[in-house]
Amino acid sequence: MGVREGRTLSSADDERETARNEILLEAAIRKRYAGSPGSSFSLDVRFAVPAGFTILFGRSGAGKTTTLEAIAGLVKPDAGKILLEERLVYDSASRVNVDVSHRGVGYVFQDSALFPHLTVERNIRYGLRGVPEIERKKRVGEILESFRIGALALRLPRVISAGERQRVALARSLVTRPDILLLDEPLAALDAPAKSRIVEDLRAWNRVRRIPILYVTHSREEVFALGERVLVIERGRIVAEGLPQDVLEAPREETVAQLAGFENIFDARIAALHEEAGTMTCLLNPGAIEIEAPLARVETGAAVRVGIRAGDVLLATEPPRGLSARNVIEGTIEAIEERDFRVLARVNCGATFAVLLTPAARRSLGLAAGQRVWLIVKTHSCHLLRPAAQD
Repeated sequence: MGVREGRTLSSADDERETARNEILLEAAIRKRYAGSPGSSFSLDVRFAVPAGFTILFGRSGAGKTTTLEAIAGLVKPDAGKILLEERLVYDSASRVNVDVSHRGVGYVFQDSALFPHLTVERNIRYGLRGVPEIERKKRVGEILESFRIGALALRLPRVISAGERQRVALARSLVTRPDILLLDEPLAALDAPAKSRIVEDLRAWNRVRRIPILYVTHSREEVFALGERVLVIERGRIVAEGLPQDVLEAPREETVAQLAGFENIFDARIAALHEEAGTMTCLLNPGAIEIEAPLARVETGAAVRVGIRAGDVLLATEPPRGLSARNVIEGTIEAIEERDFRVLARVNCGATFAVLLTPAARRSLGLAAGQRVWLIVKTHSCHLLRPAAQD
């Protein structure tokens, strides 16, 4: 027998609970902002979100915050439909537009937006006006414990840390028991350990409640650390969705490869298809370099784009032999520089490749600008990409 929002569920309720946990948010949102010529912005997204973490990933200005604001009711779409737990909260066709206060949405911003003159406990209690006092005390006590902020209950926001303020902001949103939680880069200003601890507490809280959590970020590290699922948004459109490792490790769109941090993206032309080997030969930049990539549904002569991560390229100071990797490319180091704990080498092979190394590898190989080297790239490290849309 399950428990949700303080009430006992019957077996029939349990069955409905299981079914509705499949898809809890469905949204089709269109919104256009007019501007000066060439500066207008159009949002046109359609997606569904299940319980658990879903990351809305994209660069600044892609439409992430506008999407959240439309779901919350802070922005009215020009057209579309939004269903939350099968409740229609917006529908342009039937002119339904449920007020913000009745949507059942929790929203946390990067700035915690706590009331500075209220204690932690009173900040959290603020959203429970109209709830009986006994229930209010119970909920506040539970959420203080869940987010490990009970000891802060009587303190003002200015005397607690940034991480603690974001815990309070989360607690204030969740104490109302929303049907969905929207997070607009709420942890961006925190260090990795603080971020990790807050996320684990949020996961633990949601293992019982099982609501959808839509989390906005432009950090690919956060996508892998937080997300069970990712929606990639670019120029107001969803361009990819799925498991983070599927979407970002093996992208099919050039836009997604750029967001995922692929440092090497080249123009290429298909020179030959080798169906028996499961590979194809691509000529890069144009025709200066020949590489083998996994076989794809393209025709000989087709113009394509090829993406390769800098971290997937190996570097040797003498011609390598006896390798399973199909691509060995000779070149010269143009530049080499240390960045924190990594070394970035740029190697001219007729096209310039970025290669990531460790400082130890640089020292052991004695790498320097002007040095002759060989790059080694596995076939499956070469990703065929659909070109990015042009303005």
